[in-house]
Amino acid sequence: MITIRIKNLRLRTYIGFNDEEQQKRQDVVINVRFSYKADDAAESDDVRYAVNYRTITKEIINRVEGGRFLLLERLAAEVLELVMAHPEIRFAEVEVDKPHALRFSDSVSATVSAERNP
Repeated sequence: MITIRIKNLRLRTYIGFNDEEQQKRQDVVINVRFSYKADDAAESDDVRYAVNYRTITKEIINRVEGGRFLLLERLAAEVLELVMAHPEIRFAEVEVDKPHALRFSDSVSATVSAERNP
């Protein structure tokens, strides 16, 4: 198994349920970690056997920037669904941070994970 990490993907979306939050995009920071069996990719150095993390990142960008979310939990769950839609992936974890969501705090985050049985 190999683990791929997409670190600090900074996007803007509508997130929150207050009127002000629904009127303007806010920053979110997304971290994704996923694992898959990469023996063939590592042995052959052939991209055909690898999970394309660029494709996954583009899917995340389109969903997040094109969406509207009331809750961090929903946003994190939707990103996880996108990642797990790739059948090669056995495990994934997604963390979504909402910077400056609380006074005196750097951010608030939601983390969700899923594992596929072999």
